[in-house]
Amino acid sequence: MFRSRGENFRFVFVLLFLNVAFFLLEYQDKEKYARLFAFDWDAVLTGEVWRLVTYQFTQAGSAFMQALSLFITLLLLYMMGSALEEEWGSLHFLTLFAASTLGSAAVAAFLGISLLGTYFVYFTLLFVYAAAFPQQTFYLFGMMPVRVRVLAFFSLAVLLYGVVSGGAANAAALGGAVAGYCYYLTQRVRVRFVVPAAVVPEAPRVKIDTTAIMNAARYAAVRQALAKGAEAELDRLQQQCERDTVANVNICPPADYKPENTDGYCIRCEGFAECSARYLRLNRPAAV
Repeated sequence: MFRSRGENFRFVFVLLFLNVAFFLLEYQDKEKYARLFAFDWDAVLTGEVWRLVTYQFTQAGSAFMQALSLFITLLLLYMMGSALEEEWGSLHFLTLFAASTLGSAAVAAFLGISLLGTYFVYFTLLFVYAAAFPQQTFYLFGMMPVRVRVLAFFSLAVLLYGVVSGGAANAAALGGAVAGYCYYLTQRVRVRFVVPAAVVPEAPRVKIDTTAIMNAARYAAVRQALAKGAEAELDRLQQQCERDTVANVNICPPADYKPENTDGYCIRCEGFAECSARYLRLNRPAAV
């Protein structure tokens, strides 16, 4: 699905932590929080570069609505962000976040407005997740199934309505979503499987486990030689087991030597020859 897949360093947990931390800061003093962390291009030019990112971690509304918005943000971020990061890798996921955040900031700087809101989760992440996993279904209120594509189209409709009705912040959010989605399109690869019409699938072949058959025969010979007490046969079997031993194979403790079990696990083991040689040394009668 993607051109490259990097390692997953769980960057989504960093975003989850930042959302909670900034929520606690905002809860203490909203006005001071807005003065310090809202995006303001003039403030950025004076050296306050953290405003390019910190405006994303804001929950709007009253105290109750902020707590509810934080819960929904964390839930969506964990569900969609962790899946996308696992599929794509942390580097691409971080680049997607940066493209969306800086894209919104660039539009806001062009329009001369300030920004304060969580735009990445509700728009960019939702749009990219819906494109990457179009068959995913969410259950609203735990019982109403809704395809993620429906949620994405609804969110896009709300965003476009906000842009048309004159919301400059919505235009900035749309700009960030477009930037993030364009980055996703540059990394997407369509996979198409082509099956030749003339190819007829072969019948499944029966695979014979020769190792299990040989080890079962070996175990039967060991039991028979021990029962008879034939020294020559025991020596021959022990030498054969030592010759057939596979190096660097971990074998079980002596108490776990149970080739007669119905699960057949023991006689399929690569270390059965070494285990059988040890069994012979421990159980053959002592020489008189």
